Order: sequence, then C-alpha cells, then structure tokens
Amino acid sequence: MDHVLAERILTFMRDEAYKPLTVEELEEAFGIADAEEFKTFVKTLVAMEEEGLVVRTRSNRYGVPERMNLVRGKVIGHPKGFAFVTPEEPGLDDIFIPPSELKNAMHGDTVLVRVQADSSGARREGTIVRILERGVKEVVGTYTESKYFGFVIPDDKRIVNDIFIPKNAANGAVEGHKVVARLTSYPEGRMSAEGEVVQILGHKNDPGVDILAIIYKYGLPLQFPEDVIEHANRVPDVITEKDLEGRRDLRGEMIVTIDGEDAKDLDDAVTVT
Repeated sequence: MDHVLAERILTFMRDEAYKPLTVEELEEAFGIADAEEFKTFVKTLVAMEEEGLVVRTRSNRYGVPERMNLVRGKVIGHPKGFAFVTPEEPGLDDIFIPPSELKNAMHGDTVLVRVQADSSGARREGTIVRILERGVKEVVGTYTESKYFGFVIPDDKRIVNDIFIPKNAANGAVEGHKVVARLTSYPEGRMSAEGEVVQILGHKNDPGVDILAIIYKYGLPLQFPEDVIEHANRVPDVITEKDLEGRRDLRGEMIVTIDGEDAKDLDDAVTVT
C-alpha cells in the first residue's frame, strides 16, 4: 500500500463536502492519467478497505467509516453471550453488541460496527458488519472428548463458544486435560471455530497445572531471567534472629489447613492444641 497516497485519500474522503464515490469517480477526482498510476491507486484502495480504513458500499462507492455511521474497534466478549466494541478512536463510548448482532465475531477481534440511531437515554448499540482481523490465535482450556471428536472449553469465559477438535487433531489429549489449542478456522454460519491441540499442560486437577494455564493464557515467560535466578540463589536458607524482628514466630504450633482436597490455594487453617 502506498501510505502517502492512502493519507491523501483519507483526507479527501473526510472532507465535509465528500459524498461516496466509485473508483472511476475517484480516478477523475485525483486526476489519474496513466494505467500504472491507476493500478497503484486501486491496490491502495483495496488495501485500505481490507484494513477497515475505507468502506465500500453495496453500490461500489467508497467512504470513510466515521462518515458512514461505522466505527472500528475491538470486541470484548461477555460470558452471557453479548459483547462490547471498544472504539479505536479515543473518547468514544463502548458499543453494546447483542448476541444476534455479533455475526461470528469473537472476543479480541478487530471489527467494523454499524451504530444504531441513539435512543433517548439508551446506551449505544450496534451490529458488526465486518471482521477485519481475528484476535485469538490460541486458546487455553479443558479438553472434553466424545467418540468421534472433542472440544476445548476455553478458560477465558469471554470466548463463549467451545472449540471443535477433530479426532485426529487431539494429539494425545484425553478427557480433563488442560491444553493449548491453535485455531485452524473461525466460526462461520452455524459452524464452530475449529482447532488442534498443540500442547498438553497436564490434567486439570494436577498440582501446578492451573498456574501453567494462566501463564499460557496471558503469554507470560516460563523462565525467570538469569539475574533474577542469581539474586534468588543469594537468599540464605537459614532464618536469622534479624529475620524474626517484627514477625510472630508460629513454627512451633500445630497448624492444619481446612481447605478442601482439590484446593489450589491453601490459605485457610486452624491451630490444633
């Protein structure tokens, strides 16, 4: 895409007097004279459309989203099935998207939204008209299997639909495994998103697997930096009298946890005397 030309096109279309024009009308407005220049112009216009910088109407006329009651933003899903779109343009309020108006968009997607006419005192609502970029590439969740296929139930409840896993894409995962699944296709019509298991973290009830799941969910590093390890190794193994200053020493007490057998954080306890 010719970025200088793209800026010229955006400036031209954002003018208050601008009305959506066809490619031929834009060609004339920009005074394009030769075939090579026209080719560059069309390629730039197509690239701008793919990025959501301009919009093509059903009558093949082009304009900018903000002049056509469209807003570009990111989908923030909700466990109950609806979503909000947070506009990229600063200062604009989030737009409520009912489940029926998501049009196969998922949490994290970058989309174009047609905003409905404001009603008195009501929040802004909209309909997703185009998915510009998919935001979720991998999902961390719990694998559940049936005879011929499986599903991954996402840990992130903002991803409201399970990920379909063909039998040959389970890659050793069994019922109850916490896994990382790479999406190979996205929802279309009534078809679910599809994926393949690329990593098995362990059974969901195994110690430490919940921590691993959080690490992979947020893309955190698995290893500490060398300087952190070096600093930790310098911490003494013996507790000194100075360490006890300002602290109550309970090491001589019989303290028993009252958390359940499958608890992940043992932070409730009683003293037995």
